Amino acid sequence: MKKLRLAFLALLAIPASVIAAPAANWVAQVALSPIGGHVLGNPAAPSKLVEYVSYTCSHCAHFVGEASAPLKANYVRTGKVSVEVRNAVRDKYDLTAALLARCGGPRRFFGNHEALFANQDDWMEKLQAYEKDAVKPTDQKAALRDIGQKTGLYALMARRGFTPAQLDACINNPVAMKQILAMTDEAWNKVQISGTPGFTLNGTLVRRSDWTHLQAALPDVTQ
Repeated sequence: MKKLRLAFLALLAIPASVIAAPAANWVAQVALSPIGGHVLGNPAAPSKLVEYVSYTCSHCAHFVGEASAPLKANYVRTGKVSVEVRNAVRDKYDLTAALLARCGGPRRFFGNHEALFANQDDWMEKLQAYEKDAVKPTDQKAALRDIGQKTGLYALMARRGFTPAQLDACINNPVAMKQILAMTDEAWNKVQISGTPGFTLNGTLVRRSDWTHLQAALPDVTQ
């Protein structure tokens, strides 16, 4: 009995935060990087994967559909790998989608990001019809809003709970525009990715852009 009492007293001496500290839910942690990318996971992860994406890129849609779930479950969850999404914009339609993906702040980003790719076939079909329309606004912001309204992008984001006024505000956001263009310049002119999706792992360019080769380049997080 005396030994049990001593063991109990020893436990009382240990801070409650140490005893009850839950494991961090890294898959729920999202932060902005200095350049404006969205970082999923442990910001101090020893392995930092950066994805450069274009929303009008079919290869990107395929990659996100194939790799997002295993990246989260097998790598980000461990706290040993973080995944940062940055833009490598290719055209005005991609730019429109990139601005809309940032609606709602970091907390909503990855849901928006995955929804845009999951529904890419639908809005790209509408985009092709829109491209044939000769009557388009000449002002840049008005043109981007017009794209959003007439290609199904606003409708897609409305299903995610955003109002037209909120979507217009996302299109008109000068900070978001500056960040997207800075990431785009970095991707094509500094990192010099060969196409999208493109990747760096701890700052080193990954030469192959499919999930099989990227997975081979990632660390063994079981150790």
